Amino acid sequence: MADIHEYDELVLDAVEAVEFKLIRRKQDLDDDSLVFHPMMAHQIFGESERIFGYKGLCVRILYTAGPLHIYIGIEYDSRVDELSGGDIKADDVVRTIAEKLPDGCFFVNMDEFLKTLDKADKFKPYGEKITEHSVTDEDGQEHFFELYHCDYKVPAFLKFFSRLQTFILWFVDAASYIDVDDPQWSFFVCYEKYKNDNGDYQYATTGYTTVYEYYAYPQHIRPRISQVLVLPPFQKLGIGTKFIETVYKYYQSLKNVIDMTVEDPSDDFQRLRNYIDARLCMELKSFGGDVIKKGFNKEMVREARETYKLNPRQCRRVYEILRLYYTNIYDKDDYHAYRLDVKRRLNAIYYKQINDIKKMEKAKVDTEWLRARLPTPSQRMEQLHEEYEQVENAYKQIVEKLRD
Repeated sequence: MADIHEYDELVLDAVEAVEFKLIRRKQDLDDDSLVFHPMMAHQIFGESERIFGYKGLCVRILYTAGPLHIYIGIEYDSRVDELSGGDIKADDVVRTIAEKLPDGCFFVNMDEFLKTLDKADKFKPYGEKITEHSVTDEDGQEHFFELYHCDYKVPAFLKFFSRLQTFILWFVDAASYIDVDDPQWSFFVCYEKYKNDNGDYQYATTGYTTVYEYYAYPQHIRPRISQVLVLPPFQKLGIGTKFIETVYKYYQSLKNVIDMTVEDPSDDFQRLRNYIDARLCMELKSFGGDVIKKGFNKEMVREARETYKLNPRQCRRVYEILRLYYTNIYDKDDYHAYRLDVKRRLNAIYYKQINDIKKMEKAKVDTEWLRARLPTPSQRMEQLHEEYEQVENAYKQIVEKLRD
């Protein structure tokens, strides 16, 4: 039997080997400028993100641009099965990917896939259009976008969405498919409206946002933004910002909404959310530059919640961003007051733990093991300094953007 180490050169990086394309017309099949690669592949191929057994491998995953019908195919120069005389098998790439996709949502036959492309010009967005806007890209080309709110009750939409959410496995870490049969899910999908070669309008899917509407007693909801994904060819066009703004406006108009939250936001998403929320709250009286230096207060929480449905934690974060915006960091006293205010918030949990231990000691409870878990005062000072620097650096990025 052959030594597997003889074939180390056949261990490939899946991120480089996998190629995506959004196909609008048949000519796009041969247009390499449309290719984009996944950000990650460990949710498909394991933590190593490796594919074994091929030379010159190209994994092609094609989507029709509007309805998102999927084709999976591979091309390669040679494979280990042939080189080893059958002793060693190459990874079954198509099967590995297919196991992660919803049943019946993809093709492995190009002719069958092209039949769906022939019908793609009839594709129309699902749901109710709630906004539209245009963006001019770096090349001076104008793009038109429409954003729709979609109803989970439409079976055709759910089949479409099952294909759309397959992107998250490649572009969102620790992602999982949502249960589309749960009536508490709300869907927002953005499309580009463009003219085809015949001058007729067609639609290309650009991304989506999902929101879970949690029940709140007695007859309210607390919407939680779950996923926001903009497909790579449409990134840096402001679509992510438009998604959040549109979702906000949609739920701000509903009287039964208490406030909004976000599920495990990534650093990039949290930064975007902070910028949007800070920009909105700059217009509120309680966040004005003449009052914000007096400190965080309940009026800020009330006004931000009633106007923009911000929850108290996010409201506090926005307060700190806008207070930095109005702080003169070159004024020693002004800057010192700001730093102390943020550090008090960062230290609140530490002091609560200290107070809880003191209460237990008064009650004659052994707290030695609890004290051992806490940092010493000097260690806490170092931790606090690091925590503050991270917070301020993140806030400064948003402040700079607010001043642009």
